[in-house]
Amino acid sequence: MSHTPEFTAQPYQGIATFGRRPLDLRAAGADVAILGVPYDSATTYRSGARLGPRAIREQSLLLWGYNNALRVNPFETLRIVDAGDVDVVPVSIEATQRAIQSRVEDLRGAGAKVLLLGGDHSISLPSLRGHASTLGELAVVHFDAHPDTWNEEFPGHRYSHGTPFRRALEEGLIAKGSYVQVGLRGPTAGPGDYEQARALGARVLTADAVYDLGMDGVLEEIHDAVRKRPVYVTLDIDVVDPAFAPGTGTPEVGGLTSRQILQLVRGLKGFNLVGCDVVEVAPAYDPAGITAILAANLAFEFLSLWGISKSHKKRS
Repeated sequence: MSHTPEFTAQPYQGIATFGRRPLDLRAAGADVAILGVPYDSATTYRSGARLGPRAIREQSLLLWGYNNALRVNPFETLRIVDAGDVDVVPVSIEATQRAIQSRVEDLRGAGAKVLLLGGDHSISLPSLRGHASTLGELAVVHFDAHPDTWNEEFPGHRYSHGTPFRRALEEGLIAKGSYVQVGLRGPTAGPGDYEQARALGARVLTADAVYDLGMDGVLEEIHDAVRKRPVYVTLDIDVVDPAFAPGTGTPEVGGLTSRQILQLVRGLKGFNLVGCDVVEVAPAYDPAGITAILAANLAFEFLSLWGISKSHKKRS
């Protein structure tokens, strides 16, 4: 039975929920809940990602449903709902983290997998907490230009968009040896930033390594790292070169192309994907909306992976 209402209106008509899915804050009976997190008070350079969820939703209106590359229509295979936005607190990262974790736990408790639209990268920490609270330690695939494993970016403050994965490792949310970072590049504060990430347990694949290995080689590394654990995927849009994704707060040249990031996400087919996020889209720096278009399509790829997984379960 199809979950897809007939598309009787043009994409520019109606309320801009993600992919024109039903709005359902409780996600009752849903397979997947899309959750916006309009928060960017943890950024360290250019803010604006608080408007990312709205921009991604707007560009998602052109997602007609069928994924030709993966041969699945997630909008038919899955019941997908837009669960609205987390009620963030711009002046308090701790209060916002509690709100994110609570919403993730509630949606997962209703039986839905959660795809978060950020927002800055600090939102991944409470999302990981919300998933790990019932699943235990997770494998994490982390696409990013930056390691985000710094101890502090502001003296005396443990939380920012550059610290979430150090905190997650310290809190035991990420399984030892099951964390891989893909796409790191650009200037850093010192020579030890990547080594620090490795010392914390990350398998680091810089952008240079990605180009040397090729897509198949990178996917082999990812598969080897995560094994058969529950996998959480976090995708900072700045992993993509600013030629393809300029609308972000901390752009770094020399990144992946749009096609390469699509290939890598599609290559996660068969993983036990339990949750994911797409973060750091800042519309103010996004000429023609190309970054939001890419982010919407990457979210669609994650939905397609879940659609394939459900189809396989029905046949088995």
